[in-house]
Amino acid sequence: MVKRLFAGLILSVIATTTFSQQKQGYRISISVGGLHDSTLYLAYHFGEKQYLRDTMKLDRNGRGVFSKSEALPQGIYMVVMPGKKYFEILIPDNQYFTISCTYPDFYSTLKFSGSPENSAFLDYQRKWVTLQERASQISTRLRNNRQNSDSVRIISEIGKKNDAKMKDYLNGVVQANSGNILGMVVRAIIPVDVPEIKVPPYISNPDSVKWVKSYIYNKEHFFDNIDFRDERILRTPILYNRLNTYFTNVLIQHPDSIISAIDMLIPQCSVNKKIFQFVAVFLFNHFRESETMGHDAIVVKLADEIYLSGKADWTTREWRDNLRKEVDRVRPNLIGVKAHDLVMSSFTGEMVSLYDVKKEFVILYFWEPNCGHCQEETPKLKAFYDKARYQGVEVFAVCTQNDRSKWEKYIQDNKLTWINGWDPQRATNYDYYYNINSTPTVYILDRNKTIIAKKLPVESINSFIDNYKKYHKTGP
Repeated sequence: MVKRLFAGLILSVIATTTFSQQKQGYRISISVGGLHDSTLYLAYHFGEKQYLRDTMKLDRNGRGVFSKSEALPQGIYMVVMPGKKYFEILIPDNQYFTISCTYPDFYSTLKFSGSPENSAFLDYQRKWVTLQERASQISTRLRNNRQNSDSVRIISEIGKKNDAKMKDYLNGVVQANSGNILGMVVRAIIPVDVPEIKVPPYISNPDSVKWVKSYIYNKEHFFDNIDFRDERILRTPILYNRLNTYFTNVLIQHPDSIISAIDMLIPQCSVNKKIFQFVAVFLFNHFRESETMGHDAIVVKLADEIYLSGKADWTTREWRDNLRKEVDRVRPNLIGVKAHDLVMSSFTGEMVSLYDVKKEFVILYFWEPNCGHCQEETPKLKAFYDKARYQGVEVFAVCTQNDRSKWEKYIQDNKLTWINGWDPQRATNYDYYYNINSTPTVYILDRNKTIIAKKLPVESINSFIDNYKKYHKTGP
């Protein structure tokens, strides 16, 4: 019995000691030579922004501590010093460590104690700066010698070798830090290698084929080095920057191309709820704010498949109800949708129908005679129409205000001979079907009354129609 009690006591002591050694929360001690009685801030990255997490004041000896009982979410943080100067640190699993440096030359004097990840992170940053400086020098030489083909060939080869050296270095850092936060961070910024594209010799346009295949590969593999299960990446600028680069610069800005990319990305990021939320919010905000024609179709897709389908549990019912109303106003006037017919009275007193217009293109123009912008754009549209009316183009103009005398006077004074529709009571619900929130608003319809362009500036109508004819081989 005594032996059993003694054994039990030993196990109890071991368990208690082990528990007490598991440090709770975080404690980051800082010593800054040349700086005292100053406030320092601990901030973190989230998306494209930075947020304050903690504050402390250095004592007269330049020492202070960031400390709380709750651990910090892991990621890349910033220690912000006077004058908004800062240096970045990693917040790894072990959040008890010491930082020392000298102000104002804190970067070159920076040291860490008790945090191997941060010591390695500092070495990585310093080495990477050197490699980037070398790459910048090569780029400058290439620009300065672009008129000399031999020099361009030689310098380009040097550049390729330096790029390979940079990538080898990054891969080495990843391997040396496998499993820790530094390895995750560095791996995430490594661009995917596009394999050499081989084209059969009988292909007449090998360069075009190579470009298309390289584009498709990059589109499908762009996020291969990001682990969407690892939410530590949320508190770094990396995921936001990769998403922004991909959806702004990598992809062709056609809705179909972007939608297919989203269809590939969403399943990948759905393995982690927080990362899924981050990506969903990024996509919605990115395309909701986009001024690129046709991107509203992407917003509708995101609304239908994520925000209004029950997957976006971080939103409120009121917000979703407002989104549903907004989407319902956009849905009828997406590019590729057949335009809603408008039947209304006209300047001549006859009833006119949008569907009755038998022209190759119809410009649907919503305007007001007293609108300042309309007064600039309407004369431009008239100048275009006076020539284009003989080339298969008609204008169906709808006045959005209810002062008939001003409307008639403007038409007469400016000799607007196109179809002038009048629906002061908005009986046709044109404001709903065409989402009219401001004037002027332009839609372009094809012969079948399918919407092919929307909200173009008037000066872009001519070039759009010309390009559309070439691409679709339409016209007389």
